[in-house]
Amino acid sequence: MNSVMARLVTIVVFACGTFAVASELPTTATQSDIDPLVADGAVEDGAVTGLSVSQAVKDRDTGWNDLAAEMRMVIRNKRGRERERKIRIRTLEQLEDGNKTLMVFNSPPDIRGTALLSFTHIASDDDQWLYLPALKRVKRISGSGRSGPFVGSEFSFEDLSSFEVEKYEHELLRREMLGETPCFVVKQDPIDKDSGYSQRVVWIDENQYLMRKVEFFDTRDRRLKTLEYDGYEQYDDRFWRPGTMTMINHQTGASTDLHWSNYQLNTGLDAGQFNKGALQRAR
Repeated sequence: MNSVMARLVTIVVFACGTFAVASELPTTATQSDIDPLVADGAVEDGAVTGLSVSQAVKDRDTGWNDLAAEMRMVIRNKRGRERERKIRIRTLEQLEDGNKTLMVFNSPPDIRGTALLSFTHIASDDDQWLYLPALKRVKRISGSGRSGPFVGSEFSFEDLSSFEVEKYEHELLRREMLGETPCFVVKQDPIDKDSGYSQRVVWIDENQYLMRKVEFFDTRDRRLKTLEYDGYEQYDDRFWRPGTMTMINHQTGASTDLHWSNYQLNTGLDAGQFNKGALQRAR
């Protein structure tokens, strides 16, 4: 396996469920579905649970149809030395399953034109195909690689795949302020035995149901990483998307920043643009 292949077999989908949540109620949720979550005494009365909060986050990120964006990844080691990668991303929303995503690398030069097509699934392994322009061939990627790094960054497969409620057990730990933002704090335990984490703890904005912070714990239940979201902006007068995501590895001192730009939602993408032929056409 050549060096490009070796580095890219751990690449995973940038499905937008993990990276964005929406502020407006989708057609699948009514105002009465959401109000009890923040009503006085709702937590104490048991009307709010970890599952209901997590489901509300998922439900509100529904209805954007498709998304196009650009991402600049800055990888920083513990000494502060930086490397940069640039990626174009296209995602097609799938209401009955995980999303379809096409990622194309613009830089660095040694992986420019390399493309990954991935179909995420709610409760099963993703389907992935990798195109290497030097070999002019499409290769199906097998194996989990769930805890492996995404192109040498502090993000792994689990961090970057779409958030699916069914893949976790949920527990509402408490309500607390994160800076000036009131948040639900929810513990999510992965059901998948191959997960690289024992748990993750998520701070969710009570008002907009935006993910604000996630703490990840390794399989020995030690704090491993912290992810923070910043620079949210609203698109299509409905959906909020982060401008920056910062992942800090507490055990190694390394970190990775994701800088998002040129978000476009509901652009008219269709399933025909997400197949193995699209990999070879990607440039």
